[in-house]
Amino acid sequence: MKEPAERPPGPVRNDDADWDHWPVLDYLAENYREIHPCDAAVIRHHSAFYRRFAPGSIARSLEFGAGPNLYPLMLAGAASRRVDAVERSAANVAYLTGQLSHGPDESWQAFYAFCRELDPALPPTATQALARVHVLHDDVRTLPAGTYELASMNFVAESITEDFEEFAQLCRIYIATVRPGGLLVASFMENMPTYRIGTAPAWPGCPVDATVLREVFGPYTDDLVLTHVGPDPTRPDYGDTGMVLLRARTLGPDGKAAAGRRDDRA
Repeated sequence: MKEPAERPPGPVRNDDADWDHWPVLDYLAENYREIHPCDAAVIRHHSAFYRRFAPGSIARSLEFGAGPNLYPLMLAGAASRRVDAVERSAANVAYLTGQLSHGPDESWQAFYAFCRELDPALPPTATQALARVHVLHDDVRTLPAGTYELASMNFVAESITEDFEEFAQLCRIYIATVRPGGLLVASFMENMPTYRIGTAPAWPGCPVDATVLREVFGPYTDDLVLTHVGPDPTRPDYGDTGMVLLRARTLGPDGKAAAGRRDDRA
């Protein structure tokens, strides 16, 4: 594990961390072997977002920094015909590739059952939903602008840097991946400090809240809605104060709402 003998001056940035050795199994054991109340809140929020769109109506969507969390990929399995899961970490890519090749771990079945309970348009099985996912081993910062109709991001920008300016830049890159008038859905840990997973060295975190997110996303989006989720005592205490969930639509190049907006059905 790459950790300097002495902490360098200034905030730890994304490129300072050894993401290829992200402790996948410890992370999953601590967070995703059961449905915690915070997971249920995210799934309800995202499911309501995806249910607004007819099955197969999104040609291509993005999971920005996918990590090893499968439920955001499952949730897109009705609305999106193709889901690109872009991930930099070799460890996370290996896990995702294995899950798609051999079928998801048994612990994910309860997550999928809950996703499908909320959105019956999802395919009958998790394996069928995940068949639409394509894992791309790449750095999200290299993604071309305007490629996707919809982009999802979950616990990424605030959990890979201590530098607020880099956090804001990552959010702008995320926004730019979708075409004008495209759709955004995201989850953020609220006030996430530097944190540890298992016995691994500390990983960088950038404390943000709804006020910060409105400042970062507001100039580039329309229909921005932020939802707060309180702390979850059933999961590890990483020092955060809960979550902020986001949905929005990107503005056109003139800074105005794009024409021809998709039907947002309740």
